[in-house]
Amino acid sequence: LSEDERTGTISVAFDAEGVTDIAPEDREAITSLVNEFDEGDFTAKYSGNAFSTMSEGLDMSAEVIGLIVAGIVLLITFGSMVAAGMPLISAVIGVGVGLLGVQLSTIFTDSVAEMTPMLASMIGLAVGIDYALFIVARFRNQLITSSGLNDLSPKEFAAELKKMDKETRAHAMGMATGTAGSSVVFAGITVVIALAALTIIGIPFLSTMAIAAAATVAIAVLVALTFIPGLLGLLGTKIFAGRVPGPKVPDPEDEKPTVGLKWVRQIRKHPVVSLVAGILILGIAAIPAAQMRLAMPTDGMSAQGTPQRESYDMIDEAFGPGRNAPMVAFVDVADVAEQERMPAIQDILTDFQATEGVVNAQIIATTDNMDAAQVMITPTTGATDEETTQTLEALRSHQAEFTDTTGGTYGITGITPIFDDISERLSDVLVPYIAIVLVLAFIVLLLVFRSIWVPLIAAGGFALSMAAAFGVTVGIFQEGMFGIITDTQPLLSFLPIMLIGLTFGLAMDYQVFLVTRMREGYVHGKTAANATSNGFKHGARVVTAAAIIMISVFAAFMLIDEPFIRTMGFALAVGVAFDAFIVRMLIIPATMFLLGDKAWWIPKWLDKILPNMDIEGTALTDHEAELRKAQSSADAETADSESVKV
Repeated sequence: LSEDERTGTISVAFDAEGVTDIAPEDREAITSLVNEFDEGDFTAKYSGNAFSTMSEGLDMSAEVIGLIVAGIVLLITFGSMVAAGMPLISAVIGVGVGLLGVQLSTIFTDSVAEMTPMLASMIGLAVGIDYALFIVARFRNQLITSSGLNDLSPKEFAAELKKMDKETRAHAMGMATGTAGSSVVFAGITVVIALAALTIIGIPFLSTMAIAAAATVAIAVLVALTFIPGLLGLLGTKIFAGRVPGPKVPDPEDEKPTVGLKWVRQIRKHPVVSLVAGILILGIAAIPAAQMRLAMPTDGMSAQGTPQRESYDMIDEAFGPGRNAPMVAFVDVADVAEQERMPAIQDILTDFQATEGVVNAQIIATTDNMDAAQVMITPTTGATDEETTQTLEALRSHQAEFTDTTGGTYGITGITPIFDDISERLSDVLVPYIAIVLVLAFIVLLLVFRSIWVPLIAAGGFALSMAAAFGVTVGIFQEGMFGIITDTQPLLSFLPIMLIGLTFGLAMDYQVFLVTRMREGYVHGKTAANATSNGFKHGARVVTAAAIIMISVFAAFMLIDEPFIRTMGFALAVGVAFDAFIVRMLIIPATMFLLGDKAWWIPKWLDKILPNMDIEGTALTDHEAELRKAQSSADAETADSESVKV
């Protein structure tokens, strides 16, 4: 009971081995009882670990909004309802299979967190749409180049497509899968690597989320490589049917310059200015990141108006912030002489009470023979306060002295110490995690681009975009900049490592899809500058569409009333925006123009030992040229034979 006797707390212990073992009807019995008393002048709320796992089911509203926005972007990109629908169907199938796998995994493990399906659907939906988009867009370009259908309106293109034979469409699909499909495979590998590497942290629920998201991405790759070609074959000449009205945007294969080509020409004229401008924008956005504070989720970070948040605020006001951050010390004196056990417990209790930052320490339970005791420790500060961490360290600092003096031992647990330990572990593994991801991704990109500089530039640009994303997220969600978020909170402890893992994979997607077209032009004889311009012209539209889709999907998750998902959705959306539009479309081309031929430099000895992945489809192009040459020879022989007969 509080000092003014207006607020009280009642502790309820469920008859279960753990939180996940509490029967839903038992939990509902308590919540129903509390709600009955929550009337008039009497306020009753519930909170605690037992109620933190309560879920109202998977909210699909964010996915629906993301799909709607993605559909609009795809309609603008392809000018066809049928073509726009294919990536959406592909993504939904991939996410459906991934979520089914997550649900089935609950049979074998209890470490599947409530937010795991949400995270898997968020990532799976974004990459699923993008991967299918890349293949369909390349298929369309292949049809245009192989059939000479340049500078046609969507209606004219659809009409010409009906005249094509099945073999021509099948060949174009094969070329698209062999080029863009190869890019999808390597892009998916980078995402899977970044996510799977999260398992090194050793936190079960985080590892489960990472594996679930990685598996969903792998499924998205498989669906894009199998379902899309099959669906395109099934639709036949109706692939680009369902034309939608709208302005005709110049195709990269047309003679008219696209917006992307006009943009890259400006960068080519002023590469130094473009590079400096991009770095300055990201550098300024990154400034608030220096103030970043991290904490694990508590009831105080729940949405305002929820029973957990109201209960937390009531306790904070009536008893002080430390009452919401209790710690429990388990004192083991079994190896101490029986007559000395109680004095030993009293000694450590005195040390606890004298520790700076402690309001109260009291014995709450002992065994019958006094060989163990539980001590409740109430700090002066709240669960997310930095001073609480210092208090915990001070309490644990007595361990060695207590053992040497009495022969007993003790350990401190509770939600606050557990969360503090998790945060410390996350901080300790952050640098090794980044190193592992960067090294593995560098190897993958080295195989793809056969260049030393391109992977290094890709990694450096990613570091800049991440710093900017952290800066904006900290500024808005923690510091309350612009007044967008009034209920400011520290960022969740596992947000940085999750954000880095997810965004790195997505950033490498854009790097692969954009720079492979540059590499393709370079190996086919273009100058380094012309290859950069031509590759940007072909890749910019599809990367722009993909980025807008990803930003929309992630931003839609800000509507979910879950702090981690809301903050993660915002941070991912901002990170993708910075990486796609500032790094990949400004800094990367500017750097490529400045480096020139050096951008594709690789030591000769390394070039010899690396396997040729041929992601740009050189072998396919050469084979296609040989087929055309053979066909031309056959046509010439036929013509000669006809002239002899005449």
